[in-house]
Amino acid sequence: MASLNKVLLIGNLAADPEVRYTPKGMAVTDIRLAVNHTWRTEGGENKEEVCFVTVTIWGKQAETAGKYLKKGRPVFIEGRLKLDTWEKNGEKRSMIKVICERMQFVGPPPGGGGGGSARSEPVDPEAPTGEASSSGGGKGGGGEPDLENDDIPF
Repeated sequence: MASLNKVLLIGNLAADPEVRYTPKGMAVTDIRLAVNHTWRTEGGENKEEVCFVTVTIWGKQAETAGKYLKKGRPVFIEGRLKLDTWEKNGEKRSMIKVICERMQFVGPPPGGGGGGSARSEPVDPEAPTGEASSSGGGKGGGGEPDLENDDIPF
């Protein structure tokens, strides 16, 4: 029997992350991600629904999240679903959460600027950098890549 457990989310942090460490020194943090869904009713009225998702981040990514993410910051999470079960006061409880396998910052860093080392999009090592270079890659040496419509991936 085939199965697939993959989650892709883009949302805003509902609170600042707090990094903690296991007894063996592994970093871990739980973040609350607010994911919005908007739609228009038949009457033309815009509606919005917010879903809060708990995401657990481990290791170096947990430390990075604690260092750079703040409440309200958008982030992309790729991960898998996990069912946690526990007992509290004799009552069985459960919660589905996301285990982060990959985290990526979305948008500019808070406070504008852009001097941070974190990038908001994947880096293609063979893509033009936008800087004028002697290796071609642009018309007239102005740094603009020479792209045809067929070269655009969307």
